[in-house]
Amino acid sequence: MAKQVKRADNGSGQGLLWLFGAILVIQGFGSAVTEARWDTSFGVAGLLRAAHMPEWATLLVGSAGLALLGVAARRHCVRKRGDRHS
Repeated sequence: MAKQVKRADNGSGQGLLWLFGAILVIQGFGSAVTEARWDTSFGVAGLLRAAHMPEWATLLVGSAGLALLGVAARRHCVRKRGDRHS
């Protein structure tokens, strides 16, 4: 008889992935658009400019946010699929 391994409820970790992903997307891409459109820096863009980072660094922050959102979406879909088959 095979034992079924119970997974710990990781809802808070999943929520944090969504949250940090959204924050990075807004800060990264929002900062890049704001800087390009209105020639002003805020948030991540301001910090990166103070650190003498290139202008495209804010786009990397936004891309990291998209990656986190992708991981969160994938985990969400896998969890829903697993719940359906249980």
